[in-house]
Amino acid sequence: MGNTTSGIRNIALVGQAGAGKTSLVETLLLQAGATRARGSLARGTTVSDFDPQERRLQHSLDTTICSFDCHGIHVNLIDTPGYPDFLGKTLAVLEAVEAVAIVVSAVSGVDTLTQRLMEFARDRELCRLVIVNKIDSRDAHCADVLAQLREAFGPECLPLNLPSGGGDSVVDCFFQNQGRATDFSSVAAAHTQIIDQVVELDEKLMALYLEQGEELSPEQLHDPFEQALREGHLVPVCFASAESGAGMPELLQVFERLMPNPAEGNAPPFLKGAGEAAVRVAVTPDPAKHVIAHVFKVSIDPYVGKLGVLRVHQGTVRQGSQLFVGDARKPIKIAHLYRLLGKETTEIGEAVPGDICAIAKVDELHLDAVLHDSHDEDQYHLKPVAFPPAMLGVAIQPERRGDEQRLADTLHKLTAEDPCVRIEHHAAVNETVLYGMGEFHVRVLLERMSERYGVQVKTHPPSIPYRETVTRPAEGHCRHKKQTGGAGQFGEVYLRIEALARGAGFEFVDDVVGGAIPGQYIPAVEKGVRQVLTEGALAGFPIQDVRVTVTDGKHHPVDSKEVAFVSAGRKAFLDALQKASPIVLEPIMRLEITAPASAIGDITGDLATKRARINGNNSLPGQRATLQALVPLAEVAEYQSRLKALTGGQGAYTMELSHYDPVPPRKQQELAQAWKPRAEEE
Repeated sequence: MGNTTSGIRNIALVGQAGAGKTSLVETLLLQAGATRARGSLARGTTVSDFDPQERRLQHSLDTTICSFDCHGIHVNLIDTPGYPDFLGKTLAVLEAVEAVAIVVSAVSGVDTLTQRLMEFARDRELCRLVIVNKIDSRDAHCADVLAQLREAFGPECLPLNLPSGGGDSVVDCFFQNQGRATDFSSVAAAHTQIIDQVVELDEKLMALYLEQGEELSPEQLHDPFEQALREGHLVPVCFASAESGAGMPELLQVFERLMPNPAEGNAPPFLKGAGEAAVRVAVTPDPAKHVIAHVFKVSIDPYVGKLGVLRVHQGTVRQGSQLFVGDARKPIKIAHLYRLLGKETTEIGEAVPGDICAIAKVDELHLDAVLHDSHDEDQYHLKPVAFPPAMLGVAIQPERRGDEQRLADTLHKLTAEDPCVRIEHHAAVNETVLYGMGEFHVRVLLERMSERYGVQVKTHPPSIPYRETVTRPAEGHCRHKKQTGGAGQFGEVYLRIEALARGAGFEFVDDVVGGAIPGQYIPAVEKGVRQVLTEGALAGFPIQDVRVTVTDGKHHPVDSKEVAFVSAGRKAFLDALQKASPIVLEPIMRLEITAPASAIGDITGDLATKRARINGNNSLPGQRATLQALVPLAEVAEYQSRLKALTGGQGAYTMELSHYDPVPPRKQQELAQAWKPRAEEE
């Protein structure tokens, strides 16, 4: 059943936390006969949320694939987390589907995350469907939510069915043109609206419909309906209640009869080649062609090992197939292929184009890898997804000494599973920093490290990567002389330092004439200078934007050695730095904030207290706006919770390094004072 491409439906359920996606999956699985009983979030018995952490928090933290057969079709339903912190995982799985069902609560309506997901699905040319859930709730406002959807996303949002009896049931408005009474509007009005929208794309049908006033059959409407979905000319809206089951049979019928199969959706954006030179290539769901499949999810289980979930786009993947991962020269062998229903795996013999399956215990698999069975498809990759950058950092170190390697392995696993986890090692301050999308994300990652992998860590806020530089030219000199029993050490160095433009780095110039310092000792002088560059001279931070020119010196035919010139170079540079008025520089970040327009005033006022320079704002559709500012990192290291408070959780921001600027004099004093005792101890 459903083992041909035309019999497959791939649908991802997305939307804000609490809209009821996981409950919808439970009710659909029960309705389709894939499970015997409906799982409960409160009891931790749902198919989707099988991880102990998810059960405890009663929220999805990861995407889950639920495959089932029903009415002669094979459905791959993907449940996704609704927290903005896990948006990366949601966006990654949208690469595997033709259709995205955006779930909206009939109680709370459209929020910022719904808007972001709707825009992403539109930009990625995915077919969209809106499911309004919780229609039987006491506080449901179905008519208002439909009006809100149309205002936010356009008049192409049209209902396929309407609630009836106060949300007890729904009445289909597409396949029939009259029916029972509805809670608002009427079957006839909704039917006319949606048919009008669909036939607009087919002149012959339009003529038939208008001139002859003929009622068109669902078969006649099928192809133009798919075209309307592909072109974003129609975003159907379905009403349902996961709790009572209202609208569920109708929803399954919509999946079967109206949602696109893999051959009807828009072709995936595959490219061949790297960077600017990459060109779009056609990938067709033909089972006889070369295999092209894409890994859109990786999970690492301490017991099962690595599981790669892939979407087959072209060709047929069979047990025993030899496939290349990316541009690898050596193929991997597919020992077992699995179909997934939550954590349950069922072995299958083959997967046809459009299907979703999993491969276990293949270490080479990674997120976004393309699998293929011929070198003709080397360098194929999907157009990269712009994942939101991980902004919240926490410095971590193992609680137990000797756990460094285990920590490194665990961090590697976390980054393999989640595209929005970033690890940075800051050598200057010897810190490992774990970056996530927000406080909740970071908390979940730290819990996972201890619960799943048994690694306990200590955390503290990451250090600010300050730098030092000089503000005026100066000269330095050192004569290094050591006389012990036998041969001594001797080296003398004169050098000059000057400031370079901001961001220029470091230059070392050899300007010695007449062999005052023999050529073989110049690298030793540079080595001494570079030791100081990393240690700093004022507050212990790396020095940048400086040119050091060695001008003169003296050597001794017997006593001169490399070690003497390393020491002389180092001390001459320190001598010059003291006279060159050194200063501390701080990183200035380019901050871009997206938030409800009503909160922009408060955000601007708040940024003014953080030494920010506002560079302007623009308004966006849906009463939102963006604001650009330059602000010191030290002031916004903990900005996440601040923005959340100012916008009721509706604001998002991105931040990148713009440049370095001098810190205020008082801050410089503090940093220098804090370093002095440390320097003296050493």
